[in-house]
Amino acid sequence: MTHLPAHRWFAALGLAWGSLGMVSAQGAAPDLDQLRQAVEATERAFARTMADRDHAAFTKFLSAEATFTGGKGPLRGADEVATAWKRFFDGPQAPFSWEPDQVLVLGSGLMALSSGPVRDPQGKLVARFNSVWRQESPGVWRIVLDMGNDACDCPKP
Repeated sequence: MTHLPAHRWFAALGLAWGSLGMVSAQGAAPDLDQLRQAVEATERAFARTMADRDHAAFTKFLSAEATFTGGKGPLRGADEVATAWKRFFDGPQAPFSWEPDQVLVLGSGLMALSSGPVRDPQGKLVARFNSVWRQESPGVWRIVLDMGNDACDCPKP
């Protein structure tokens, strides 16, 4: 086995990574509009779990490494997110609802951002969510990052 100096090893590794990228770039380009529609449908199904009061279904949309913003810091991992969000599924009426109004898919077709309004039970805008979805297997999108921001009637700059 030939021993390469570190700088040459890293250069060889870079060439290998570059050639992998070239091989994947030569494949068919993903249909980004179709993927955008799939992510939008996934986000709507995810939101429907709250309306349906179905915590078990909610958890199936979480990636194992999901990270959500929380009151005292980030919630890390599907179990921690599911446990913290369980309280939102208690009771007959959902404490809030959400729906996507923007979905953007990366050119690779492997990750996407969804964003939209969060409303209280009376329909008043209370926040805006931003979620990052990852295609974990063909056609299976799971949420990896989620962050909400309080709504504000702020003047536009």
